[in-house]
Amino acid sequence: MKTRFLYLIYFILGAIDLVIINLAFYFSFLLAGEGQGLPGNYESHLVVSNLLWFLSAGLNRLYAGRETGRLVFIYRATLRSYLLHMVFFVFYIVFFKQVDISRHFLVLFYVFIALGFLISRFGEVMTESVIRRYFNIRKPVAILGRNNMGLRLATYFEKMEDRVAFEGFLNEGNSLYVDENGKVLPSATEQIRVAASQGVKEVYVSLTPDRISEIGHLLKEAENQCVRLKFVPDFTGSLVAPFTLSYMGDFPVISLRKEPLEEIQNRFKKRVFDIVFSLLVIVFIFSWLFPIIAILIKLESRGPVLFKQYRSGRDNKPFLCYKFRSMRTGPEGDTKQASKGDSRITAVGSFLRKTSLDELPQFFNVLLGNMSVVGPRPHPLWLTEQYSSIINQYMVRHFLKAGITGWAQVNGFRGETKDSVLMERRVEHDIWYLENWSAMLDVKIIFMTIINMLKGDENAY
Repeated sequence: MKTRFLYLIYFILGAIDLVIINLAFYFSFLLAGEGQGLPGNYESHLVVSNLLWFLSAGLNRLYAGRETGRLVFIYRATLRSYLLHMVFFVFYIVFFKQVDISRHFLVLFYVFIALGFLISRFGEVMTESVIRRYFNIRKPVAILGRNNMGLRLATYFEKMEDRVAFEGFLNEGNSLYVDENGKVLPSATEQIRVAASQGVKEVYVSLTPDRISEIGHLLKEAENQCVRLKFVPDFTGSLVAPFTLSYMGDFPVISLRKEPLEEIQNRFKKRVFDIVFSLLVIVFIFSWLFPIIAILIKLESRGPVLFKQYRSGRDNKPFLCYKFRSMRTGPEGDTKQASKGDSRITAVGSFLRKTSLDELPQFFNVLLGNMSVVGPRPHPLWLTEQYSSIINQYMVRHFLKAGITGWAQVNGFRGETKDSVLMERRVEHDIWYLENWSAMLDVKIIFMTIINMLKGDENAY
């Protein structure tokens, strides 16, 4: 439930943050001894800094207007945005060779930003507490219908006591509101009238699907009392999984699986991250490492440097996946998984597989749009065909693009799947990732992958 007060808080917070960043930039410039007025090049740096803050805050949804657990969310999102802005700005300095920006200035800049954010967040808490003490900013609401969904709704309102004044249930015992002729019962009419007289602005009514026809009659009665009626369907016992409700034109659509990456803005953010991250890897790592690995592979065994294999991608569409060749060429390359102590694996290939360097060419798959940096690992076509018929929900993992690394892999489910139980656990992790995706989760998985590469993974062989 988003109120005008909540929107105002986030608007003011965003404006103050922008002022903090600009003031921090200016004072850091003065204290670093760069001069009195900002020269043209520093003005352009300031513009870049502001744009990078909008990008960092946007990726972390800092000003998205979250309702529950709002203060904790703001603190965490502020920290993540601050660190991400630092990474972006340093990358801007290094990549574009902005030699005029001194280290002294950079340190002062981020120290001032950190101090400014600490003061502003503390000030926000104090200001909100004063406003709530002396002004009535909470919206009074009540619930009509003491069923399971109504009780859950009451718990939600109680958690939002800083913005919602929950006045309780209008009916403690009777759950009938409309008679068999479609007329609102006098008891229900009286309950709505009393709620209106007590200043209740919104009444939430929870009904099971078979009683939806009563809504129209209740709505008319509530509007006669100048009360807004909100309908919360009680699907308890009807739907066994969490669901989301959206509209396709005039048609209400219930989705039984949460998929953040079905939202176009999330897919856009993930695609931009994939392109930028892949280009950085290809330019700064792959460009000089490829010739070295290629020579080592060629010196040890005959065959191509790259191993190419069709694998299952998004929507189960096959694509050609690239890897550094880590085995000797042979007829079993496309029909048998690599196993521990596999005689086909070369000495160079063993090192590549243990360090995951054999996956580097897949960053070209990412640029081509066949894969993502993070996602379910792509399986060979024959493996998909084998497990799709015996593993429950196996094909759900193909709702996403395949990834170079994934949630299952960083949790120990990588490499050979000796039995169906291991594959089931991998699929469970892939589906969890699909339903809980966020930009920061991708960053977390990438860091976990790097850590696993450095310390070694017993399943990498």
